Amino acid sequence: MIATVAEIPSTNAALLARLGGGELLNEGDWLVADRQTAGRGRAGRSWFDGFGNFMGSTVVQLRGADPLPQTLALVTGLAAHQAVMALAPRLSDLRLKWPNDLLVGEAKLAGILLERHANAVVVGIGVNLAQAPDVPDRKTASLSGLGYAIARDAFATELADRFADALARWHLGEWPLLREQWLARALPTGTLVSVKDRDQGTIIGAFGGIDEDGVALMRLADGSVRAIHAGDIEMVGSHASGG
Repeated sequence: MIATVAEIPSTNAALLARLGGGELLNEGDWLVADRQTAGRGRAGRSWFDGFGNFMGSTVVQLRGADPLPQTLALVTGLAAHQAVMALAPRLSDLRLKWPNDLLVGEAKLAGILLERHANAVVVGIGVNLAQAPDVPDRKTASLSGLGYAIARDAFATELADRFADALARWHLGEWPLLREQWLARALPTGTLVSVKDRDQGTIIGAFGGIDEDGVALMRLADGSVRAIHAGDIEMVGSHASGG
């Protein structure tokens, strides 16, 4: 079921509040907003509320035999990629960027935010269908701007179906295959990327894919491979303004 609201502070916050109040939320149910007044991205960033874009959240109930919860962000990205390509099949250069973004070229098209409450995970997704935010230090894109007029409700239905399929496979232990499908749609290995390290500052290296646990790998100039457990990997040069 897809429930829509005209305006809400945050679809993620609304579902977290319902979980916190003891409500049992079913997998497959979505809350989708026309506008968000206090949407959130990773690391506390504000989330653009452009009318006509997709802004929605759903819930995953964790089970004892599930893969590591951290892999859910990648499975969600895979489902979002599949939904976009189903409705914009001629779109070129759509790539997944670890851990939670969809890029067209170097421009951000979509983002994902996962927040956990006990044994449930709220999965929030935002996709620039109609409008792209004007962000001073980041390139952004919208499907409308790329020549694809996709109605929000049509996208919501497609995404819900793709996510339900990917989630069912994840619950059934198909993470290794989902991982391979994610890698096939990700930034190519060898892409020059950077990550901000709390102790060492900005580290630059070549993207080396992800390991069996969904952890990003970066090959450094000295040939060593560094595991990236947290933070945002960025394509070197992708923060130039414009676009």
